Amino acid sequence: MNHKKKAVLKWVCGVIAALLVVFAAGAWALFGTFITAANTIEKLEDNLYSMEYKGDYGFDDFLAQGGADSDGALADYLISFLSRGFYKIETDVQTGEFGCSAICTQDEHGVIFFGRNYDWEECQTMIVHTQPKDGYESISTCCLDFLGFGEDYAPDSSMADRMMSLAAIYVPLDGMNAKGLVVADLMAGDNEETHQRTDKPDLTTTTAIRLLLDRAADVDEAVALLQQYDMNSSIGSAHHLSLADASGKSVVVEYVDGEMLVTETKVVTNHYLSDCEKQGVGSEQSHIRFDTLCAYTGPAGEMEVRDLLESVAQKNYPQSEDHCEKTMWSIVYCPEGRCADFYFAENYEHDYGLLLLEKGGFLKR
Repeated sequence: MNHKKKAVLKWVCGVIAALLVVFAAGAWALFGTFITAANTIEKLEDNLYSMEYKGDYGFDDFLAQGGADSDGALADYLISFLSRGFYKIETDVQTGEFGCSAICTQDEHGVIFFGRNYDWEECQTMIVHTQPKDGYESISTCCLDFLGFGEDYAPDSSMADRMMSLAAIYVPLDGMNAKGLVVADLMAGDNEETHQRTDKPDLTTTTAIRLLLDRAADVDEAVALLQQYDMNSSIGSAHHLSLADASGKSVVVEYVDGEMLVTETKVVTNHYLSDCEKQGVGSEQSHIRFDTLCAYTGPAGEMEVRDLLESVAQKNYPQSEDHCEKTMWSIVYCPEGRCADFYFAENYEHDYGLLLLEKGGFLKR
């Protein structure tokens, strides 16, 4: 987001705080859910935060007004929603590229596991737990740097910064819902942007993930939902989505020349997998990581998947001075158990346990 937008969003959040003081009852009715969620934001360690949101975060209204065909349009909607329509502004959004690896396995008892590495530069990360008014409970992860709030932004500092952090709900990069559907966003093999142009409502890559987490119970429902929308690339790059569910079905969804393609696969990295003219297009490292994960043929439970993710973490590959990636998080989802183990910044000796459908809280340290 550009400087003008960041200033306006801080102004909006400041106005909300002032309204709460001056018009306490009425303001709380408008903004109380936001304030409650903002106050759940907690710093877990340097660059890692968590947040819980229970209630309406405007996603039904977002879809009803046609969605968004760009990250800028999404930012416009979020500012309007957080300000309850009191302000609108033209916006711009930061772009970038990231790697990643994903694998779907089962252990010796047939229990399904889904592992995912998110490879990017050093960044601020947030684990988000949502319980929407109409939709499935879910956990998801977000790279806060994609929101573009700048170096002075701290998710757990002022109320204005905390309020801005609510935007993380709309930009998940992977997650799992209470039905056991798992979704992960990975870069595809080139820079071709997807912009489908029909009369369907629009989604960006990240809002597609939010849609699936909120509304799809399994892979088949997820694919059917995606077919009802026009896809538009987030951060101006090519993406593909890795989907898996508690039954063990695992596919990749890719977009080539505006067409949505679905391919069954247990492993996804950063090259195209669909049977099309782009099949195999991607970096050499993507193919190496893919082959490494495919080479393992035995049963793989949580610990084995963790070890597989560590084996393809960025620490294992040469980095250049002008382009240094790190595996910012690795996460092992168990769709049947509705739980996950989260590892941050290539520290595979310490995990955060994430739980769904638990009254005692979603985060176990």
